Amino acid sequence: MDQHRHLMETLATLYAEMDQAYEEAARKNGFTCHGCEENCCRTLFYHHTLAEYLYLQEGLGQLSAETRRRLAGRAIEVRDRMHKTEAAGRPVSEMCPLNEDERCILYAHRPMICRLHGIPHRLQRPGGQSQVGPGCREFDRQCSLQPKALLDRTPLYTAMAQLERRVRALWDYRNKIKMTLAEMIATILSDDDGGPLAGMRNEIHRP
Repeated sequence: MDQHRHLMETLATLYAEMDQAYEEAARKNGFTCHGCEENCCRTLFYHHTLAEYLYLQEGLGQLSAETRRRLAGRAIEVRDRMHKTEAAGRPVSEMCPLNEDERCILYAHRPMICRLHGIPHRLQRPGGQSQVGPGCREFDRQCSLQPKALLDRTPLYTAMAQLERRVRALWDYRNKIKMTLAEMIATILSDDDGGPLAGMRNEIHRP
């Protein structure tokens, strides 16, 4: 579908803008996350956009059938362990299923928060409230608690919200989404070749 293809290309362009903004803020602060012991691939992130789900689905479709099978099994195992840990009220720390040999096997398709996490940031809320968020512990170790430059997430979040509205309108999709990457991967690969919204009828909802 031409319109869907255009929206995915728009997301790819937005991701490139995020990477550029991150790299510029990292350079200004003298920050690098190479060799970080506190691997953010173990951080519990939730993802909320249909656009990113569909883009991840495209990336998974580019992997070999054997890799998808291996990844599906790993994602299900991670998902189930996370659910048990959450149910027990313990902190969740599981390696992302996409991490193999300390590298993301779908790096070009990784979601927004994976691209922006780690550097102190500012965000202007729609109501006018301004919010400042901290960096990761590795940032604090390298750059102290006084960053030289904040990563402004406002235009990036705004562009993502606008794109998300267009994607949802195209697919007439109105449900809320709150899923980890393990849940997204397990959902997509459990209904492989089932179309763009494969598995989303049973997607994970959380308050």
